[in-house]
This record gives sequence, structure tokens and C-alpha cells, in this order.
Amino acid sequence: MKIALVGYGKMGKAIEEIALQRGHQIVLKLDLHNAADFTAENLQKADVAIEFTAPHSAYDNLMKLLSWQVPVVCGSTGWLDQYEAVEEFCLQQQGGFLYASNFSVGVNIFFEINKRLADLMAPHPEYQVEVEEIHHTAKKDAPSGTAVTLAEQIIERVPRKMAWVNEPSTVEGNLSIISKRIDPAPGTHTITYHSAIDDIEIRHTAHNRTGFATGAVLAAEFLAGKKGIYSMKDVLGL
Repeated sequence: MKIALVGYGKMGKAIEEIALQRGHQIVLKLDLHNAADFTAENLQKADVAIEFTAPHSAYDNLMKLLSWQVPVVCGSTGWLDQYEAVEEFCLQQQGGFLYASNFSVGVNIFFEINKRLADLMAPHPEYQVEVEEIHHTAKKDAPSGTAVTLAEQIIERVPRKMAWVNEPSTVEGNLSIISKRIDPAPGTHTITYHSAIDDIEIRHTAHNRTGFATGAVLAAEFLAGKKGIYSMKDVLGL
């Protein structure tokens, strides 16, 4: 499979390593230094693009790729206020699009555990719930996309929580996400239910970027040649 990497930072380099190990070819590597190479002609060489950039650039990148009929796997976070527009445009273009806030197989299993725990805790108002996420200091957005996904899963299932806030809060309807930036942490996410009697806690800790990169390549393998909108649940059969 021929892959274009739109974004060639630490994550892009980790994806490249895994893709080559799995027998794929990287036909284009784009970053700020060669932005002029981001053209329809160059992208036509790829079977699929993997987009890992920054919140301010992701939307424009995705719209270009979809307009050029390039299936795109996106792992950029911080742009989801424009997700519906990308989804609508993908359907109009009959393109292929797969977004995940986190591509790690372990994190996607963690998502399922989080949903099940939230279902179990919903009838117990004596427990207060909080999300904490820890990442390296170079991470540009806060809270992390993974933390937002976890929080939204809880809000969908726990009626007493109506909105997440990225700060400690004692307002009953708020779900606090506490963001910490500590090097060299690649990513730790913790859900804690507190009560006067006890605490219940689940946690996922990434030791490196390998899990994220492997999942992104698995997603690209899944998406190549497909049309429609997908998620990691489709890739992993969850």
C-alpha cells in the first residue's frame, strides 16, 4: 500500500516506522518545510493519506484530501467543532474518511470499559466522577481528544453530568477534565469515581507512541479502497 503522511512530526515518524515494517511504501512526507508539495498531483500517488497535524490546519487538510478523492485517516485533535462539515463533505464527495481521537488498540478497548463503567455508575449519585489526562509539554491542545471522548461517553450515560469543563469544578452538572503537561509522558488517562466510602478508578497508560502508530497504520489498511465514514470500532470490530 502507498501511504502519504500529512504531518511528519514525532507521530508521523512513528507511523512511518510501523508502515515500513508492515511492508508499505511512504510516497510522500509533508510538513511545514515542504508545504508546497501538498498538491493534488502528489497525493494521487497514494492509496491513502494519514493526517496528523495541528488543530489549526487539520480541517483545511482534510477538505483538500477529500476533494482530491484521497481516502484519509485523521488523528489530529482540537478541530472537532468542524467535524460535521467534514463528514458532510466526505459524503458529498463519496470519499473515504476515518477519524479517531486515539488509534491505540488498548485505548479503544479502554473506551468500551469506560462506557460499561459509566452505565453501572449512573444509578449511584453518591459518586462524583472526574477525568484526568497527562501528556508531554509539546502537546498543543488541552484537553486531549482522548479525554474529550471519555468525557462525552460518560455524559451520554450519567444523567447528572451535562457538560465537561477543562478545570476543577464543584458545579453538579459539570464533568471536570484535569489536564497536566509533564515530560516525557506520551499519554495517561484516568477516570475516577469518588465517594465518601470508596473510590473506583480505571486508567490507561501509554509507554510510547508505538501503539498509536500501529493503530493508525491498521486504520489505513482498513480504509484503503473504501468509501464512507468509519471509526476505530469498525477497524477493531468492537
